[in-house]
Amino acid sequence: MSSRPPGFELPLRLLLAFRAITDDLHAELARQGHPDMRPMHGFAMQAIGRNGTTAVDLGRTLGVTKQAAGKTIETLERAGYVERTADPHDTRRKIVRLTPFGIDALSRSARIFDEIRDRWAAELGEDRLAALESDLRKVTPPNLWRLDTPGWFGTL
Repeated sequence: MSSRPPGFELPLRLLLAFRAITDDLHAELARQGHPDMRPMHGFAMQAIGRNGTTAVDLGRTLGVTKQAAGKTIETLERAGYVERTADPHDTRRKIVRLTPFGIDALSRSARIFDEIRDRWAAELGEDRLAALESDLRKVTPPNLWRLDTPGWFGTL
């Protein structure tokens, strides 16, 4: 009998690691004044970026329908993370922009991710964590900014 774990364990462990980091992030964001942030919001806010976007472009970037993007925008707008403004080049279009509160959430997220990484380095050792990150870079595509994960999960 082999002591090697079954092949399906690797993606599940990677997903669990993602989930653990994401859960830690959102717990700390809640403590720091952002209790309404959800994982999907982070993807959407990154896709909106500092220059803003339209609902159509947001949906395309996230890999979801325009309607799903619109619902996400509404949720983020109610929470104070984004605002809709008229497009200066086409008054028929609305541009979704991050508010100062939204920018604050993203800035805090970046700092919290660094703190979580530091905790993992303390637990595993900096050398082992750096080796893990290096190995993951070897087996994953170089583009870190795949924001279409929400759409990739899709619906049944």
